[in-house]
Amino acid sequence: MNSTIDREHAIDQLRMMLLIRRFEEKSAELYSASKIRGFLHLYIGEEAVAVGVMASLAPEDGVVATYREHGQALARGVSANRIMAEMYGKQEGCSRGRGGSMHIFDAATRFYGGNAIVAGGIPLAVGLALAEMMRGCNTVTCCFFGDGAVAEGYFHESMNLAALWKLPVLFLCENNLYAMGTAIRYTQAAPDIAAKGAAYGMKATAVDGMDVVAVEGAARAAADHIRKGNGPYLLECRTYRFRPHSMFDTELYRTRDEVNQWKKRDPIDLLARRLYDTGGFNDQDMDVLEQSVAVEVEAAVAFAEAGTLEPVEDLTRFVNSERSDA
Repeated sequence: MNSTIDREHAIDQLRMMLLIRRFEEKSAELYSASKIRGFLHLYIGEEAVAVGVMASLAPEDGVVATYREHGQALARGVSANRIMAEMYGKQEGCSRGRGGSMHIFDAATRFYGGNAIVAGGIPLAVGLALAEMMRGCNTVTCCFFGDGAVAEGYFHESMNLAALWKLPVLFLCENNLYAMGTAIRYTQAAPDIAAKGAAYGMKATAVDGMDVVAVEGAARAAADHIRKGNGPYLLECRTYRFRPHSMFDTELYRTRDEVNQWKKRDPIDLLARRLYDTGGFNDQDMDVLEQSVAVEVEAAVAFAEAGTLEPVEDLTRFVNSERSDA
């Protein structure tokens, strides 16, 4: 970060990354206490991707997420209260407690849900982008997916169709190197994901996914390219998750030394050090951010604890559409 950086914007980004980190740490704690059930995939280590990308998008843009989407949802503006209530299975959750950790959805922020199926959100994003283009909207549909999704047919079919029709899709790969638990060098004959864009005549680039400033710059350039009517864009963010794939993962596929080496490039520490270097940020400022985040996370837990479970009588509700004019 240089001296011309927008200090307030950088502090906002730092706070959001801290919120995601502390929210995820609390989620792990609550999962261990059986407050949260089902599957839980933590975003710890990847915060710079969500925060940087969301800063490049407009409120009217659409976002399609993966099942590791708590951080993406928070960065998009979905409230911590509603996300935590959703994971508790409470009606006050953003999906009325029916989706849980992997299915966060919020129409107000155009956050079109986490998707539990690997690569399952990619064709949905293509459909959303097609609809927006047909309506004459100058919007971007940003689709998050991991490196594991690149091996799926959905990825290639969607890339091809988006390029063929010049759809306004930002294909955003969060490459954390291991998919579910296999190193990318064992699954991809050509592990350079950004290079795959050339097969479809699509502009593509790779960026350091641990650097929120670099991610925002690359994502903003990609979004601008799309808004100018140039068709889709593939952006590969090279990142690393510090925690296992899920809470059930025994993490036998990588060494502790490797994880510790990556932690030296913690995205939160990187941005904080850059702010410190400008001379306009100090330990007291950091403490203020940490305290405000702690309050927000604890409030989210209290909101979820006080929430209500859906009555059994509503079990079949929403199987069919409920029309407001009926």
